[in-house]
Amino acid sequence: MPFEPGARTAWHTHPAGQALIVTAGMGRVQREGGPIEVIRPGDVICFAAGEKHWHGASPDTAMSHIAVHESLDGSPVTWLEQVIDDDYHG
Repeated sequence: MPFEPGARTAWHTHPAGQALIVTAGMGRVQREGGPIEVIRPGDVICFAAGEKHWHGASPDTAMSHIAVHESLDGSPVTWLEQVIDDDYHG
């Protein structure tokens, strides 16, 4: 999934967890209550089942990743509130 510079998901959870495999560019991820993490090609980021998080491109660089997750009771994701600019920029 490609993200243009500055683009990011909303906060969300996955009932069975998620793995991201970064394929190009530079991005950011954040887990609820944690610091923003910079991600680069080759990085594999794993989120536990139900872990609230967001991910996207860095402010100046596009980023692409492969997302791996499964559905539980027919739902692969629960979307939550938008990530505000203050949170995105840390």
